[in-house]
Amino acid sequence: MHPSRRNFLNTAGSAIVYQLAGNGPTMRAAGVNDQVGLGFIGSGIRGTQLIDDFKSIPGLRMLAVCDLYDGCLQRAKEQISPGIQTGKDYRGVLDRKDVDAVVIATPDHLHKRMVLDALQAGKHVYIEKPMTWSLEEGPEIIAAAKSAERIVQVGSQGKTSMLTAKARELIQSGALGKVNMIRMANHRNNAQGAWRYAVPPDASPRTIDWNRFLGQRPARAFNADVFFRWRCWWEFSGGVATDLFVHLLTWLHEVMNVKAPVSVVSQGGLHKWTDGRDVPDVMNSVFEYQEGFLVDMYVNLCNGRQLQGPVLHGIEGTLAEDRGRLILWKEPVDNDVQGYGTLQWPREMRARYFEERGYTREGRPRQPSPPVEPQEVAIERGPSHAEYFILSIRNNTPSKETAEEGHYAAGAAHLANMAFRQGARMKWDWSSNKAAAA
Repeated sequence: MHPSRRNFLNTAGSAIVYQLAGNGPTMRAAGVNDQVGLGFIGSGIRGTQLIDDFKSIPGLRMLAVCDLYDGCLQRAKEQISPGIQTGKDYRGVLDRKDVDAVVIATPDHLHKRMVLDALQAGKHVYIEKPMTWSLEEGPEIIAAAKSAERIVQVGSQGKTSMLTAKARELIQSGALGKVNMIRMANHRNNAQGAWRYAVPPDASPRTIDWNRFLGQRPARAFNADVFFRWRCWWEFSGGVATDLFVHLLTWLHEVMNVKAPVSVVSQGGLHKWTDGRDVPDVMNSVFEYQEGFLVDMYVNLCNGRQLQGPVLHGIEGTLAEDRGRLILWKEPVDNDVQGYGTLQWPREMRARYFEERGYTREGRPRQPSPPVEPQEVAIERGPSHAEYFILSIRNNTPSKETAEEGHYAAGAAHLANMAFRQGARMKWDWSSNKAAAA
């Protein structure tokens, strides 16, 4: 996924705020009521990136940061301000009356409790994907968001990029005809990409609140590898599916204007990263959508050569995302003049067949069709995913990635994991949020 580039303008002495109107954003000067007090729950790798994303937005007051590791709190002060409030109990952020919204970027197994507590405290919530650790958690968060009447935006940046919007527009215009197959992948082949993150030299029970990290999980001895590489264990994450499939699924659901798959099958295993983890490093899933198309999706943490981004195959064309560009190929016209299919015919009969269809007696078109050339599709610029969250708060506009949308993207990944772990084709009944082997 390629996050959209920022489009905020700087003017001397005044902040600029987007208003969504007409076909695109317009701007007005930010007033006192536009100020948004922001707190961060989780300032690890992704939290660090999100702090930078939100720092660039005018009119924000960054007030508090929570993390369970002392080093992350020190870095947050370096990143924001030495005077910012820091602590290891996220309720300290929620208790502040001047915090209007929180950005949550913690391990997956802590998401649900933190989102529910933030909504209960009256805060708007930006929650990093995946929204949930399990399929069952989604409806509870959706209900809480509706009851609290607060903005909940899930953090999958591909949802709001202008590239995504253009791909959706092309699909809806019929440029590809009926889409029947979509192929999506993510390749990595290094320790960092496989979540084998460097462990800081001062990691210890003295600098890390291990019990808060475990949350409701069973007690276990302190393990710095588990704390910093939590994505490697089912107990704390959904592995490649919830970390990487969810990005692709969010993009897919937006582009194809669909809710979620109805079934999935999965295969995979551990092929390289046998470092104690229990999630696969290679996984391939095939999703079935009731709209009449299949999605072949995989992650390979053992190979770094990804030849192309998402590819959507339609009856009349193919659309591919390649390094931030959209490339469109139209299908050649089929005149149904068959050379191979008439090889066994008598010579004269075959020649008349060609002539009757406007071809030469030898089966060549009299006016050859021009070659089908790929076309690069122009992409506009627009606000970032983080900026859309602040816009929704300021302008009281709907979230750009709601709890429902976050649930269906994460739920599809959970379904893929269930299919992998049970060795069965899993079907998903959305109305009851029940999954069962077919």
